[in-house]
Amino acid sequence: MTENVTKDGWAGVIKGKPRVGQFAERSRTTSMQDIVSFTDMTGDRNPVHYDEALAKKTSFGKLIVQGGVTTGILNACVAEDLPGPGTVFLNTTMNFKKAVGVNETITGRVEVVSMRDDKPICTLNISVRDSLGDVCVEGTAVTYTMPLQGL
Repeated sequence: MTENVTKDGWAGVIKGKPRVGQFAERSRTTSMQDIVSFTDMTGDRNPVHYDEALAKKTSFGKLIVQGGVTTGILNACVAEDLPGPGTVFLNTTMNFKKAVGVNETITGRVEVVSMRDDKPICTLNISVRDSLGDVCVEGTAVTYTMPLQGL
């Protein structure tokens, strides 16, 4: 049986080969339930996530969601949108610039900046912005997209 594989490894990838400059965005509004769910998964009970009186006295001035809640939107961008289904992170570098509060709308963005010639590996610029357009998180990610068609 002959396998349909291209030289660059993108055969069978559901959304096809991305292009340099292509981007995807998705938005959502954070909630207290996000904090609770993240705590259930990780055990992170930092008071800045739960104690409103204390959080208001910090430099944040409000309850904030965990960093993993903020950056989680990038997982959805990569796995669902670009490069798409079958994609996993190989590496991420993120700089946290601004905390995200409860009930704030955030937008995650991923943009293809380079691609390997021999494998379905992309380097992406990644960011999360709040509803004011302020950068909350920015950085880079390297992803690998495995073929799912025909499995």
